[in-house]
Amino acid sequence: MKNTSYSNRGMFLENIINESNTYYNSNEKSLIFKKPTPIKVLNVSYPNNKSHLIDKAVYSSISTLDYNGIYRERYIEFDAKECQSKTSFPLSNIKEHQLEHIKAVIKQKGIVFLIIYMNNEFFLLKGNDIIDYINNSDRKSIEFEYIKEKGYKIKESYLPRLKYLDAVDDAFFKETI
Repeated sequence: MKNTSYSNRGMFLENIINESNTYYNSNEKSLIFKKPTPIKVLNVSYPNNKSHLIDKAVYSSISTLDYNGIYRERYIEFDAKECQSKTSFPLSNIKEHQLEHIKAVIKQKGIVFLIIYMNNEFFLLKGNDIIDYINNSDRKSIEFEYIKEKGYKIKESYLPRLKYLDAVDDAFFKETI
């Protein structure tokens, strides 16, 4: 039986988004960063005078979504999700505190969404569409057809690697472009 490791799950998508953010930020198109995971250091060792090593740490609080910042004078926040299923995106991939946070950002009129990598394609799925789906469905997953219908396909390129701000424009600024 194959031994599956989940330690780097999501790193493919995060690396592409980080590269894209570096491009966008350096070209003054946006100011978006990956949020650090909040940790509490429990033990530190000092192997030499010039360095220290964190031996033990725990998560100090629950994190919200992976990325936040400013785009076109508006607050923006989103999370990166990868999915192995070909037919649906499991709602268990979105934690309850993340759903509550998505609702809070919507209430404050911020831009909030997921970037979902599924079936070798990238999609932006708006927070409103996620909440609407959950409120109107008994399913424990979002069908891929719904993601294709409601989501915005994100194109790949050389620079930026993932042109997700084009999808943000289509999803949130269509009437002002």
